[in-house]
Parts: sequence; structure tokens; C-alpha cells
Amino acid sequence: MLKNFLKLALIVLALMLSACGSLGDKPDETKGWSADKLYAEASDELNSGNYNKAVQYFERRESRYPFGRYAQQAQMKIAYAYYKQGEQAQCLAAVERFIRLHPNHEHVDYMYYLRGLANFNDRKGLFDFVISQDPTERDPKAVRAAFDAFKQLVERYPQSRYAEDSRYRLVYLVEVMAKYEVHVARFYYGKGAYVAAVNRAQNVLRNYPSTDAVKSALQVQILAYEAMGMKELRDDAKRVYELNYKR
Repeated sequence: MLKNFLKLALIVLALMLSACGSLGDKPDETKGWSADKLYAEASDELNSGNYNKAVQYFERRESRYPFGRYAQQAQMKIAYAYYKQGEQAQCLAAVERFIRLHPNHEHVDYMYYLRGLANFNDRKGLFDFVISQDPTERDPKAVRAAFDAFKQLVERYPQSRYAEDSRYRLVYLVEVMAKYEVHVARFYYGKGAYVAAVNRAQNVLRNYPSTDAVKSALQVQILAYEAMGMKELRDDAKRVYELNYKR
């Protein structure tokens, strides 16, 4: 009796394992596809907004057919698909890989541009972004990385089709970095750390002298010097402020 029960249990267990295996093994629908078909299907998925499927197809295209022009384009489109998904880390990894492997590619300028966009985290137009988000809420490391990427593009490829847009973004990012410094200066002032507040405001005057944030930086300096009883320095900052902003 016990022997029969054990035999039956083993049969049931074997059937369950077999069922689990069959359910977990999904057939590869791309098996036997040519390089052209894989690339075409991947591009269709990308254009349709099916970014996960597009990445899968492009990666299979690249792994099965690693050489030639379309393999390089597949690498670029993988990075773009990750960007469209909002997968910043994967996008940047794909971008860095492409730049490392193909530094002289005819479209490598686009990868610098995409690197900037991924850090800029812009899923909309530039001016929509400016209106909708407080610059002081942005990660300063990401802002700096975006600035560096756009700056490299403009310096290395001044005739690139992406250069003009990159210049607009650079102007905006300079303002963002300056306003962030003012934000930190005000934070220190509110905490009573007046020397730190003056120093952060001074960063704006030194590094971002042509930005709108200079006005606010001078205001912080005047208040901080006043709080510390440094009347001479307060008056100097006030003279500069009145000379430039009091009409």
C-alpha cells in the first residue's frame, strides 16, 4: 500500500515539474528570422511605442549579427528605446558603450545629445520643461552631467543638427545651476549659517555672473552680512545691487 502511494506521488510530482517546465519555456518567435527581418520588426515595435519588445529584438539582432552598419544602428536604437521608457541608467550605459566602441561613427553626435537628454530627464519640449519644474528641485549632479554632455556636443560637433538645441539647453542649465546655488545659500541663511550663505552666494557671482540669479545672490549676501554685523561688506554688496538693479 505504502509502496503504491509513493509510486503515485512520484508520478504526480513528475507531471507537475513537467507542466512547470512547459509553461516557463516560451518559444522564441524570432528563431530563423533574417537580420533584415529582425531589424525591421524591432523598428516597427519601436515606432509603435512597444519599447520592451523593441529592445529585445534589437538585442537579438545585435547578438546574432554583430557586424555591419545595422548592428551599430541597433545599438543606437536600444539606447533610444531605454530613454523613451524612462530607464535612465540603462540608456546611459548603452550610450557610453556606443561611444566607447564607435567614437568616430558618423552619428556619434546623437549619442552625446542623448546622453544629455537622459540626464536632463526631458520627456517634453524644452520650454514646457522650463515652465513646469522648479529648477532648485533638480539633482545638481544630473544637471552638471547634462551640461557637460551638451557642452561636449557643441564643442566637438558645432555643425551637428543637435547643436542648436543643445545651446538652448546649455543656457537654461546655467540658470538652473545658478538658482540652485541661491537656493542653498538661502537654506544656510535660514539656518543661521551666515558664512556658508555668503560663500554659496559668492559662487553665483563668480561662476554665473550673467544669470538672473545674481540679483538674488546679492540679496542673500546683504542679509547675511547684516546678520553678522559686517556693515562695510554689507554696504559694498548693497552698492553693487543698487548699481545694477535699483532703477
